[in-house]
Amino acid sequence: MIRAALKSLLGRKLRLLMSTFAIVLGVAFVTGSLVFSDTLGRSFTALFASTVGDVVVRPVGGTTTQGAPSTQTLSAALVDELADVPGAARADGNVTAVGVFVVDIDGKIVGGLGPPALGGNWNDAPAGHGLTGLAVQEGREPRRSGEVVLDERTAERAGYDVGDRVPFVTSTERLNLDAELVGIAEFAEGGSLNGATLAQFDTATAQELFLEGRDVYNDVWVTAEDGVSQEELAERVRAVLPEGVEAVTGDDAADEAASDLLEAVSFLTTFLLIFAGISLVVGSFLIVNTFSILVAQRSRELALLRALGASKRQVTWSVQLEALVLGLVGSSVGLGLGVLLAQGIRAVTSSFGLDLTGQGLVFEPRTVVAAYAVGVLVTMAAAWLPARRTARIAPVQALRDDVALPEGSLRRRLWAGLVLAVAGLAALAAGLFADVPRAGWWVGLGVLAVLLGVAAASPVLSRPFLGAARAAYARVFGAVGNLAGQNSLRNPRRTTATASALMIGLTLACTMAIVGDSAKATVDESVAESFVGDYVVSSAFGGEFSPAIAERMAEVDGVAAVLRERFAFGERDGDDQGISATDPDAVDDLGLTLVEGSADPLRDETVVVEESWAEDEGVAVGDTVTLDLPTGEARWEVVGLFEDNPIVFFPLLTTVDTLLAAGFPDRDNYVVVDAEDGAAAGLQERLEEVVADSPVVTVKDEAGFAAEQREPIDQLVLMIFALLGLALVIAVLGIVNTLALSVIERTREVGLLRAIGLSRAQLRLMITLESVVIAVLGAVLGTVLGTFFGVALMRALRDEGLDVISVPVGQLAAFLLVAVVVGVLAAVLPARRAARLDVLRAIATD
Repeated sequence: MIRAALKSLLGRKLRLLMSTFAIVLGVAFVTGSLVFSDTLGRSFTALFASTVGDVVVRPVGGTTTQGAPSTQTLSAALVDELADVPGAARADGNVTAVGVFVVDIDGKIVGGLGPPALGGNWNDAPAGHGLTGLAVQEGREPRRSGEVVLDERTAERAGYDVGDRVPFVTSTERLNLDAELVGIAEFAEGGSLNGATLAQFDTATAQELFLEGRDVYNDVWVTAEDGVSQEELAERVRAVLPEGVEAVTGDDAADEAASDLLEAVSFLTTFLLIFAGISLVVGSFLIVNTFSILVAQRSRELALLRALGASKRQVTWSVQLEALVLGLVGSSVGLGLGVLLAQGIRAVTSSFGLDLTGQGLVFEPRTVVAAYAVGVLVTMAAAWLPARRTARIAPVQALRDDVALPEGSLRRRLWAGLVLAVAGLAALAAGLFADVPRAGWWVGLGVLAVLLGVAAASPVLSRPFLGAARAAYARVFGAVGNLAGQNSLRNPRRTTATASALMIGLTLACTMAIVGDSAKATVDESVAESFVGDYVVSSAFGGEFSPAIAERMAEVDGVAAVLRERFAFGERDGDDQGISATDPDAVDDLGLTLVEGSADPLRDETVVVEESWAEDEGVAVGDTVTLDLPTGEARWEVVGLFEDNPIVFFPLLTTVDTLLAAGFPDRDNYVVVDAEDGAAAGLQERLEEVVADSPVVTVKDEAGFAAEQREPIDQLVLMIFALLGLALVIAVLGIVNTLALSVIERTREVGLLRAIGLSRAQLRLMITLESVVIAVLGAVLGTVLGTFFGVALMRALRDEGLDVISVPVGQLAAFLLVAVVVGVLAAVLPARRAARLDVLRAIATD
């Protein structure tokens, strides 16, 4: 039986090629996701291990949760004291700044999105455990004002060589500066900054630029003498530290920084693995269909084996053996393709700023195990039902070629599908509307159950559609159309199984189309209702900028008032908490609608909060909100509640002076400009002149502001559509595969039709019409389910502020039109094969 199974597999290798390709794509996505994830983890771990000393001394709360340094600093005297600690070889103070943008030779900002633009002082102290860290590889270190060292990747991207003048844009009072590039640094032991840019000046210049000229530092590295461990040195250092300063080992500091960053970007891996799962589910339909058709075609062969003494179990396992071989081959190819896919993902993320080109791909043993486990298990599971059905075919029945699926089986599929769909709807409702743990899992499992339930019941549910299609074809295309419709109705299980693969892809595409369109409509409505002022000034990279810009804009002719807004992040009960701030006398200009209490006057260390946030947190007027901030624990009194407002980006609103006292830098995030009556004409151009030398800062009117808010939504939806395209490619392959195998299965029938006068053109039309029925059926089911899921999801998100439900009818209609085109294109190769069959040989086929 093993020999017979292997010979059968080799004899039909071309027929199984596209099924193998489905597994290859699914496994490649799993492999690529795991390789990319491991590479990302290794890269950040190596980076932070190379950018910390043996012991790191820092103020408690010395950095904000955004990674930027706070205003808490360490004195130069403490650095000298730490250098004298027993076991310390040296102590070096570090100046660190975020928002130091390099301007390239074309006048454009290098980087900016994603990884930060770092600045600071040059430090040749060794990294922890004696690692080299960054070292000057060309030129020399900066020694005086007006000199700078760049990392190698930034210098290359910006187009500068040693000796060139490098312009910068910063978020300090000193808006612009330039310096001579005297050195280019890189990691001597390999590695990269993963897309971040780094500019290092001499210490005095860095203190002048980023620390207001004070002789202080953001943190200190203490290097251990030979034979002194990090833990020993840290204990000795702690003994001399003043209150409010902490010492951590370099290993702990590196692990903390790496784990925080990896947690922040972990969504990438999750995102990719979700789509790998979608590809595998869609691929499973293709494999089930392929094995079902192949089993039907081999019914005589299997019946003869049964007649010669093969048991039901042997017949079943012969099919499973073919699936095992198919899974092994597909997994092996998918494993190799996954490595290439990981390189592609790395290239794509580099375009978004996360540059991992300096880190080699990491290939862990678990990746190999996962690839083969997924590929083999999915393939064998998909082949199990056709294998069981094979064993149930009686030899005499198979010899008569009577292998149609019994009506009782279709009824069982209908009831099983309905039960699964109802269970899925219950899980979906629980995840969307009930307070259950891991609601996302409930939603995901509910959607999957509904899709599988509809797929199982579709042979019965789709019969009215298939019947209507046959009637329409007969009316429009005559006898050829009637034949195409009859062929679709002949085996509804096969037709709907093929359509179900397309249904899943289009369901998710339609859902995302509705979610994306609704989110953008919500943004437009919120901006239209709550936009204040005439222009908004902000950073193109969502960061901070100098408060001097607001001061200069207040002096522009035609400006009536300038309102500044700042953002910060503290911690509340261990979770990040966003905070907004403005000037006390400008609160009324934000257009807040107070529902309780008062925002006039908003005093320091008081806060007004969003009504929905207060309800969720159980906070009322007169209560105290406790937050962990760079300067320590803060307790702010709640003096008012306001309705949700898109201009106030975070649910807590306090004063600018309160944030400054809490240790946050003196930087603005948004500036709202009010124009004098009749002065709007030409005002935007005058405001843009103020920031002409600062390309990171933009001036937008209401329409531009709304477009800026919509842009991230468009990017996310486009990325999801690109990934869903993989599932749709597999679905199209499924249609091609089904039609090709159907042509082989009906070789004698095709020969007879040709013999009685059916032309090649009519034969091609018949097969094309069958393909269009499959594609349109999948598209209709997918559009209906996708619309349902999209509307349900948006209704569930109303409490999150997404209260506009918008169904992009034009986009959904385009999906249906594309489905027809897909059906026509998918039929090209099978129809061509059918038309080229030799009539006499086809009639003689057994």
